[in-house]
Amino acid sequence: MILELVEFNSPKGWSRQQVAEDARNAIPKWRANKELLRKHFLLELNGKETGRTGAGVYIWPSVDAAKRAHDEAWRQSVIKRTGAAPTIRYFDLFLLVDNEKGEVTEFPEAAEIKSAAA
Repeated sequence: MILELVEFNSPKGWSRQQVAEDARNAIPKWRANKELLRKHFLLELNGKETGRTGAGVYIWPSVDAAKRAHDEAWRQSVIKRTGAAPTIRYFDLFLLVDNEKGEVTEFPEAAEIKSAAA
């Protein structure tokens, strides 16, 4: 399983409510993406600048799925909206503790990670 962390600047001067409304407008797009397993919308807590840095945490079956969703057109739309390119990092999600469901899930090593190690 792949966890993708996308960080970006919120549009200058936007309140938490404005960022949340923008996020709600994106829900249909992400609901329609059948490869996306889960997405979390985040805002950094940083004193007076709460809401300045946003992030998305995505759970994907592969890096390729993440890259298909976050292509160059998407990247350019983020730049146009926020004035800066997003930062994207990928992680091997190998273990998940879900206290809400009372479950612990261990995922097999992702194919991308196996091939990168070779």
